[in-house]
Amino acid sequence: MSEVRENLTYEKFGVAVRELAQTIANDGFEPDIVLSIARGGVFVAGGLAYALDCKNIHLVNVEFYTGVGTTLEMPVMLAPVPNAIDFSDKKVLIADDVADTGKTLKLVHDFCVDHVAEVRSAVIYEKSQSLVKCEYVWKRTDDWINFPWSVEKPVVRRSGQVLDA
Repeated sequence: MSEVRENLTYEKFGVAVRELAQTIANDGFEPDIVLSIARGGVFVAGGLAYALDCKNIHLVNVEFYTGVGTTLEMPVMLAPVPNAIDFSDKKVLIADDVADTGKTLKLVHDFCVDHVAEVRSAVIYEKSQSLVKCEYVWKRTDDWINFPWSVEKPVVRRSGQVLDA
């Protein structure tokens, strides 16, 4: 992993999502559903759905990263898993923040592909080693990315304990 960091601010994120949406619109792709890969893809999906005037957003929770640079062996979909029949004959845009290894995107793409009319992927960042080459990418990098929503420590632990600022 590179020691260089790509620092994405909330302001730059807003620009990235609008530019990514414009690329999708210019390509003529009009998704019926934006499928968000949680957690980082939630932010991307919301911005894209608004910009592309798509009101149908679904979410799939996938666990893969366990820490900075550490992962499970393979990504796992967590409950509740969407019902693939809800995607039948729809054009689906899978949205995530980064295509790093591409394993998460591949899992979600493979989940959709046999049920939908068409499936495409959009990410803010794509890394060269990604198994999936997304149709829509804002920027390609091999640096570690500091996303604005994940650089700060949580304000509360899952146990409900409030942490010091």
